[in-house]
Amino acid sequence: MTGGAGNLWSNRLRTDFRAALAVVALLAVVPLFVQAPYTLGILVVSIYFALLALGWNLIAGFTGQFSLAPAAFAMLGAYATALLDFPLKAPLALGIPAAIVATALLGFALGRIVLRLKGPYVALTTLSFAEIARVVVYNSNAFTRGDQGLNVPSLMQSRVGYYYLFVAVLGATLVLLYLLMRGRAGRFWLAIRDDEIGAESRGINVVRYKTIAFALSCAICGLAGSLYGTFSQLVSPELGLLSQTGLVIAMVVIGGMGTLTGPVLGALLVYLASEWLREFGGIQLIVFSLAVIVFARFFRAGLWGIVARR
Repeated sequence: MTGGAGNLWSNRLRTDFRAALAVVALLAVVPLFVQAPYTLGILVVSIYFALLALGWNLIAGFTGQFSLAPAAFAMLGAYATALLDFPLKAPLALGIPAAIVATALLGFALGRIVLRLKGPYVALTTLSFAEIARVVVYNSNAFTRGDQGLNVPSLMQSRVGYYYLFVAVLGATLVLLYLLMRGRAGRFWLAIRDDEIGAESRGINVVRYKTIAFALSCAICGLAGSLYGTFSQLVSPELGLLSQTGLVIAMVVIGGMGTLTGPVLGALLVYLASEWLREFGGIQLIVFSLAVIVFARFFRAGLWGIVARR
């Protein structure tokens, strides 16, 4: 990416990043007006999904590889922290970083295998891994207590404190992704997304950079899952359900793939709408599936694309 195209991408990325930080700033002032624990709890969970959406968007939106395992890695990150606490009584100051490292290493190892494949085989292989991981966790009663889940100690007692922790992690994740995307790695990921064969012919080690993106994506999901586990104080195999991954994909598609603001907007809107739709029965998946079809057909740039064009 050189010349005018490079400058155009840099300008778009800068505008995108500033808009994403503006959303984070708006989230930061919410507790000044809203103190209800239930409402803050819903917003915390929506930020958890925003982190998953950013992680999935890194591999799918910026690198062009379709993974179906973000929820599985969130589950594995949560269990990494929980298992260090349950038998070993390790402090959360060790358990949370351990979740990031464990999911990153597992993602790197899986990526070395999966990302040599092309087309739908990547999606099918990550789907198989996600279901195997969930089933193993579900049936390992001696370690994970199966569907009963594991208790996790709370990182802090204040609901407002947890809210600001999630907002801070969201902001830090956006800064990290912005720095990566404006650097060499980001240019290589975009080149791979747009023309994998062309990128390889120009000397880019395609498998290496796809694997790095996959490992980073898994680490972000693992961090989100670990923090969510300390917030809910319970981790269970339900964190890794395929429906959770479907929700993440809907958030990114509706918000705008290949952007920084889109996944955050999509996560906030979709999860808040999901909570509102609970009053009408289990129709959330139907509504969001239809929304994904509409956006994929008529508004491929998502909500942020619509706003950016205007």
